[in-house]
Amino acid sequence: MRATRSFCFLGILILTFGLSIMAGFGSADDKPPSFPATYDRPAGNPRKSRSAVVAKHGIVATSEPLAAQVGLDVLQSGGNAVDAAIATNAMLGLVEPMSNGIGGDLFVIYWDSKSKKLYGLNASGRSPYALNREVFAEKELTMIPSQGPLAWSVPGCVDGWHELSERFGTMDLSQVLAPAISCANEGFPVSELISMYWQHAAPTLAEYPDTAQTYLIDGRGPEFGELFKNPNLARSYQLIAEGGRDAFYNGEIAHAIVTYSEANGGYFSLKDFTDHESEWVEPVSTSYRGYDIWELPPNGQGIAALEMLNLLESYNIKEMGHNSAEYLHLFVEAKKLAFADRARYYADPAMAEVPVAGLISKEYAARQRKRIDPNKAAADVPPGDPILQEGDTIYLCVVDKEGNCCSFIQSNYAGFGSMMVPGQVGFVLQNRGALFSLDEEHPNRLEPHKRPFHTIIPAMATKDGEPWLVFGVMGGDMQPQGHVQVLVNMIDFGMDVQSAGDAARVRHTGSAQPTGTPMQEGGGHVHVESTVTDDVVESLKQRGHNVIRGGSSFGGYQAIMINREYGTLSGGTEPRKDGAAVGY
Repeated sequence: MRATRSFCFLGILILTFGLSIMAGFGSADDKPPSFPATYDRPAGNPRKSRSAVVAKHGIVATSEPLAAQVGLDVLQSGGNAVDAAIATNAMLGLVEPMSNGIGGDLFVIYWDSKSKKLYGLNASGRSPYALNREVFAEKELTMIPSQGPLAWSVPGCVDGWHELSERFGTMDLSQVLAPAISCANEGFPVSELISMYWQHAAPTLAEYPDTAQTYLIDGRGPEFGELFKNPNLARSYQLIAEGGRDAFYNGEIAHAIVTYSEANGGYFSLKDFTDHESEWVEPVSTSYRGYDIWELPPNGQGIAALEMLNLLESYNIKEMGHNSAEYLHLFVEAKKLAFADRARYYADPAMAEVPVAGLISKEYAARQRKRIDPNKAAADVPPGDPILQEGDTIYLCVVDKEGNCCSFIQSNYAGFGSMMVPGQVGFVLQNRGALFSLDEEHPNRLEPHKRPFHTIIPAMATKDGEPWLVFGVMGGDMQPQGHVQVLVNMIDFGMDVQSAGDAARVRHTGSAQPTGTPMQEGGGHVHVESTVTDDVVESLKQRGHNVIRGGSSFGGYQAIMINREYGTLSGGTEPRKDGAAVGY
C-alpha cells in the first residue's frame, strides 16, 4: 500500500529544497519564545509568490512539504480527508516538532459529504486534578511559568485522532501512521525555516537531558538539509498504531509521562489520563456578505473573528481600498472590541458561562459599532500577554475526491511547548496551561480538570450551504486577525486563494488577554508588513495608532477553495513558511 512505503527518498528531498528556495530565505512567523522578529520572511509581495495549486480529486495544504506529500499519498491510496489529515499531522509532529506533536492538543471542523453536515471536534486537554491556584500561592508565583511542569495540561491530540478516525476515517491508524514511523526511523531532511527555529531553541532544549537527547545533535539543532532521526517517537507512534488511543492514555506512554512528572515537579496522575476525553461540538457561524463563516465555540478564540466580521460588514471596505488607512483603522478598532470581549468571557464552557450567541449576534455588533470612531484610535486597550504573542502551531487542510473537507489545527502552544520531553517518548509536552488566569474572579481561572483558554482555531466558509473555503491562519492571537484579513482579501477585494495569503498583513498587539493581564496605556501597537505604504502608515499615526514596521509575526496561512462551477479545487500556502499545497 503506497501510504506505508518510505517517504525519505531523494525526490522528496528535492521537493523540500526546491520549495524552500522558491519561497525565499528567512524565518517563520510562529516562532519559539523570543525568536528574533528580524528573521521574519518578507511578505506582501506586489505579485504572488507562486500560483495557486489547482486539482480535481484532492488537495493537502500545510507548512512542511514532506508532510503535505504524505497526506497526498494517502489520498491517492484511497484514504479520505480524515485519513490524510491524521497522516499529515503525524508527519508534522516529526518534521516540525517545535510547533506540534502528540504532546499537544487539536481542534477540527469537518464537512462530511454524505450527511452534508459540519462537525466540530474539541480535542483539548485539561489541567491536572492535583494542580490548583493554592500551589502557585505557596510558590509565591503570580503567573504560570511558560516553561516546565506547571504549564502542563493533558495532551488531547491522540484522542482527537481516535475520535476522527472512528467516526469518519476509512483506514486503520496503523496505516496512516506508517509513513511517519518509517521516516522517524530512517531520518528526514530538515527544511530551511524549521532548522532556524530549532537552532534558536537549542540552548533552552539543552537544559533538559531527555529533551536534549531527543532533539539535539551534539548539543545543537540540525542544519538545513541535515538528516534527523527520532526513533523514540517512532516507537510511540508504533504503540499507538498497535494499541490505539489506549496505548497513550492507559498504557505505557501515560505511565512514562506520570513517572517523569512525579520525578520532576509535575502534578500529573494516571487518573488525569484515564479520565481524558474529547468533545464533539457544534460549530458556530455568522454571515458576511452572503458567505457563512464557521468557527468553533470557546474554549478557543474563534468567535473573535466572527465578532470582527460582524463589525466590519456594514462598511464599504472595497471602496476604501486594500490596506488603505481607512480600512486598516476600522480593522484594528474592531479587533480591539472583539479582544476585549475575549478577555472577559472566553473560557471552558463546561465550567464558566460563555454568552456565545449574544457575542456573535448582529444586534450586539450594531451596538458595539457605535463605539468605533472613524478618525481616532481607542487608547484604553489592555495589553497582549507576552507568551500569547508567540504561539507555535501547525495548520493543515484537506479536501478529498468525495468532497469531504477537514480544517485541522494542532499545537504545543509555545515553541517546543514546555521544553520537557518525558523520558524516552520522543515528544515534548505542551505548555497550554500557561494560558490559565490565577485571578480567582476570572472565568478562565485555573481549576483542577479544566480546559484552558485556547488560541488555535480551525475555520471554514460555506456558500449556499456548501463548503467554499477550508482555511486557517496560525500564530497566537494573530489567528482571528488573520482569519478576517484573508476573508476580506477574497470576499471584498476579489483575491484568489494564494494572493489572499501573500498580501501584506497587519497585526495589532496590546489587547486584553484571558490570562487577566492588565491594560496597556496608549492602545497597543499596530505592526505592519513592508509593503503597507508610508502614506498609510502616516495616516494611521495621525489617527492615534502606534505603528511599527515588522517587529511581530504575521501568522501562517493554508487554504483550499472549492470551485463548484468547474468542479475543481484551488490550494494556497503561506509564503512565510516552508510549506506546500499539493494535489492530484
